[in-house]
Amino acid sequence: MKKVLITGGAGFIGSHMAEELIRKGCAVSVLDDLSTGSLQNILHLKDSSSFHFTHGSILDKAKVKELVAASDEVYHLAGVVGVKLVMENPIRTATVNVEGTENVLEACLEYARKVLMASTSEVYGRTISSTAKKFNESNNLSFGTSLRWIYACSKALDEYLALSHARESGLPVVIVRIFNAVGPRQSGAYGMVIPRLIQQALAGQNMTVYGDGQQTRSFLWVKDTISVLQQLMAIPAAIGQTFNIGSEEEISINALAELIKNLSGSASAIVHIPYEQAYGKDFEDIRHRVPDTAKVRSLVGFKPSKTIRQIIEHLLRPQKNPQP
Repeated sequence: MKKVLITGGAGFIGSHMAEELIRKGCAVSVLDDLSTGSLQNILHLKDSSSFHFTHGSILDKAKVKELVAASDEVYHLAGVVGVKLVMENPIRTATVNVEGTENVLEACLEYARKVLMASTSEVYGRTISSTAKKFNESNNLSFGTSLRWIYACSKALDEYLALSHARESGLPVVIVRIFNAVGPRQSGAYGMVIPRLIQQALAGQNMTVYGDGQQTRSFLWVKDTISVLQQLMAIPAAIGQTFNIGSEEEISINALAELIKNLSGSASAIVHIPYEQAYGKDFEDIRHRVPDTAKVRSLVGFKPSKTIRQIIEHLLRPQKNPQP
């Protein structure tokens, strides 16, 4: 039985990863400090003999070493996430993301464990190539002066640390830049737009869109996200490489809000809120964030299973028609 450690395994993506790996016959150990993760996300796994949960932090170097030593491979998904949380806690963001990741990488190096490290689309920064409309893995990284970018900078440093370990010491590491995974268990509490808009629509509240709403994003079903991560973990050719993980289906936030309103049958008004009111005066946004996924498609044949409309329909279904 393969033994897998998931840091951040009580979070949105991590809990789905744990669930799927157990289904495939793996023994899964989760390390999570529950700062943004939730026991509710993994409650259905607690009685499985293949599941073990440790309440702790990736900043605990000794605990990280102990858990890595007892595992065959590591999915490093832990980190500070969500624009709102980053803006409110910039120092903690940098500390957890950089020091915690170095603890994980050093332990994986010491015990010769393969590690898949979750990075983020935010590392591309504010700008996109003038000759393309989608972010490619070879694009330059360009950050602004807002504290919002401390998250992106910390994750970019994580990538450089991982690649440095790979080059200098042969650490088997795969880096994935995740673009807006979405699905069940995702919370709107930390700035995630789809669960927030769905919650507001179903409650009959104003649906809040930040800025002018013309900014565009793409969204990938979480089951697709974890599937491609597992495929990359299994392929030797992925080692030492960086991959965009996301959907190329682009949608503006205005159009997203209208879609959610229409599919939910909500009478809610869609209102626009200035960025400074939501996040503070120095906040900077990215106008367009859509990945070029040619690299991962060529390696594993990746293709999203759901359109954005199908994702919203699926998320609305259990809430409109709850099962007993």
